[in-house]
Amino acid sequence: MTDISSTQQVSTQALKRTSFLWSVLRNPLGLLATIILLVVLLTAIFAPAVAPFDPSHVEIFKVNVAPSSDYWLGGDGSGRDIFSRLVYGARNTLVGASIAVAVAALIGVTGGLAAGYYGRILDVASSWVADGLMALPAIIVLLAFFQALGSSIHLSMAVFGIMLSPGFFRLTRSLVRSVRNELYVDAARVSGLSDFRIMWRHILLVIRAPVVIQASIVAGIAIVIQAGLEFLGLGDASIPTWGGMLQDAFDNLYVAPISVYWPGLAIAITVGSLVLLANVIRDRMQQGDAPPKVSRLPKPEPKPSPISSVSDDTLLDIRDLVVGYPGKGEWKQVVKAVTMSVKRGEIFGLVGESGSGKTQTAFAVLGLLSKGGRILSGSITFDGIDLTALSASQMHALRGKRIAYVPQEPMSNLDPSFRIGWQLVEPMVSVLGISQAEAKERALALLARVGLPHPERVFQCYPHQISGGMAQRVLIAGAVSCKPDLLIADEPTTALDVTVQAEVLELMRDLQAEYGMSIILVTHNFGVVADMCDTVAVMRDGAVVETAEARKLFAAPGHEYTRMLLDSVLEDPDTRTYSPPKEASA
Repeated sequence: MTDISSTQQVSTQALKRTSFLWSVLRNPLGLLATIILLVVLLTAIFAPAVAPFDPSHVEIFKVNVAPSSDYWLGGDGSGRDIFSRLVYGARNTLVGASIAVAVAALIGVTGGLAAGYYGRILDVASSWVADGLMALPAIIVLLAFFQALGSSIHLSMAVFGIMLSPGFFRLTRSLVRSVRNELYVDAARVSGLSDFRIMWRHILLVIRAPVVIQASIVAGIAIVIQAGLEFLGLGDASIPTWGGMLQDAFDNLYVAPISVYWPGLAIAITVGSLVLLANVIRDRMQQGDAPPKVSRLPKPEPKPSPISSVSDDTLLDIRDLVVGYPGKGEWKQVVKAVTMSVKRGEIFGLVGESGSGKTQTAFAVLGLLSKGGRILSGSITFDGIDLTALSASQMHALRGKRIAYVPQEPMSNLDPSFRIGWQLVEPMVSVLGISQAEAKERALALLARVGLPHPERVFQCYPHQISGGMAQRVLIAGAVSCKPDLLIADEPTTALDVTVQAEVLELMRDLQAEYGMSIILVTHNFGVVADMCDTVAVMRDGAVVETAEARKLFAAPGHEYTRMLLDSVLEDPDTRTYSPPKEASA
């Protein structure tokens, strides 16, 4: 059994994420900006303890007075302490900026997540709205709204947040489109998680760093715009803000010119620190490429599915399935009239060379074809249900609970941001509706059942802290956690060494016998087929060229392509014997 080896398996992404904050603080500019922003924030929070006077306290004989032991920064045009108003002004200014950032992020990030994840009409409509908002002159809109909203600068900043939301929308949408087809996102879909959970827990966590940068920049813009509105006299004069102080200092510029420096420096230093921190964080990030554009094609005309009788012992029946992807002016078929049936409790082998259409057939059953892919014709009947006629929500209800999936690359299908235990518990809570405690108990039992030593320790590990063989066992445990009727295993042993391959295959055979589920084993390894499968279908160029019982196929292959594959793999076909699968225990 392979032991936990964090030294050999630590991924580059996990290392960057762990040391990200430390790398920012090690940068002198990043450290300086962080310290300044913390000082400003703490000053705003503890303003009553920091300010020596109430911001509205007036001394008639200290109008525009120079700095002294009483008024540290001098008095303003009404005889109020500039330092006290500067401290309280930090609170009110930051509150206004926070409102703008919160509104902009809430609208922009939510819209960007949905548009980038779902695409199509929602993406087009949301982009039009965002483009329309960007075309409006923000200052003129704010001045117009100010007449309707009154002197509340907070309401004005909420409106300004709406005007700033397209920046968050465009950024989030672009980032989501670049990660929505990652393998761990597909794994989350297969496990039965809702789109909401996937977007907010898996995708948003990955793209959070650029969003934080955008928030820093938008906060600086909001502070400047708020100060500008207040400088124009559009705010409430009774509430101390940096913009209002700047306006008062400008009115008394020739009497007390030094008064204009303090609010000006506060605005400049705070905004500069926000921008500087954003730049430092940006320097620590790697920007991804934009996703390629897909050519637009007319929708294919659906062809009627053949009507056939399916026996009671047939769990999955595929008839004349055709899957296509958009090409240059036409649909390129990658699966061509595939027909096959999988019985209940059967291990069905889907064999062929790379590019033969095995995985695309499996993804068609799962309803997880890649972007642009579509079922052009044919039917997929699962336990009497035509999967091709189901809506996305209806298909979602089957995935993870009745149809499960074990992927080819275990390390890429585990989300590096979460511990192993959380990734096992979340689907069970979501799909089965059980409590966290019960899901954890089941997860630990499953980890022990798949042969992992020290289940508690593995439960607390991150994916980079376990080996590939252990990761594959974790994925198998997750796939069978909801006791599915059908398990689709796509090259489950390709990335593993020979010893671990044998252990994983033995585990899958035992679980199949224990749960009585059917398995579709997608592979190009005839040795695996001989050891595991009851029935075998051989695919070539997207079509099934031969289907037979495993014993008959190895003894007397009927198609020349099958004979060619066997002759290429087996050095001595005459000595190869067929090992029937173990009988399912009662």
